[in-house]
Amino acid sequence: MENPRIRQLLDQMAVIENELREAVHVQESRVFFQIKGKRVEFEQSIRLAHRRLKTGFFRWLVTNRPQNLITGPVIYGLIVPLLLVDLCISFYQAVCFPIYRIEKVRRADYIVFDRQHLEYLNFIEKFHCTYCAYGTGMIAYIGEIVARTEQYFCPIKHARRMLGTHARYANFLAYGAAEDYEAKLEEFRQSLAEKR
Repeated sequence: MENPRIRQLLDQMAVIENELREAVHVQESRVFFQIKGKRVEFEQSIRLAHRRLKTGFFRWLVTNRPQNLITGPVIYGLIVPLLLVDLCISFYQAVCFPIYRIEKVRRADYIVFDRQHLEYLNFIEKFHCTYCAYGTGMIAYIGEIVARTEQYFCPIKHARRMLGTHARYANFLAYGAAEDYEAKLEEFRQSLAEKR
């Protein structure tokens, strides 16, 4: 049996998180930049300040921590498994989600490349940021695809407390709540349906 107080608190948390996200975005964009389509534009004074703060490549190379340079090949070697997982998870979603009638996850909502507009970063730093944006965005993209899959097949919380749960997990059925499981499972599946 679902606790109405827990449901109410979860709903309040979701509303507050959305309001906070929007307030932070409005504050940032009002103070520093504006988004025009896919382009991020800074005020002229901010752009000039950014250019003055930019570290040239050779100075960056000399002042960079040696361990960062040494471990670079290991870090960038992960691009191969990341691309492979990206290909596999995208294939899975393209084939299976239409069959299950699950709305597809838009990768552009998770993988965002916008740090190249920061003029205080040199080309190596921009490359690092692009790689990190891809890696973290890919993990979030995969996480949402798996979360929707879990909601479709097994929307049940674990008995043990778990760190790092996805946003959908809070709404899952309590562990051991067997009453009307099949009907509730169908409700979870219907909520994932593609919007047409």
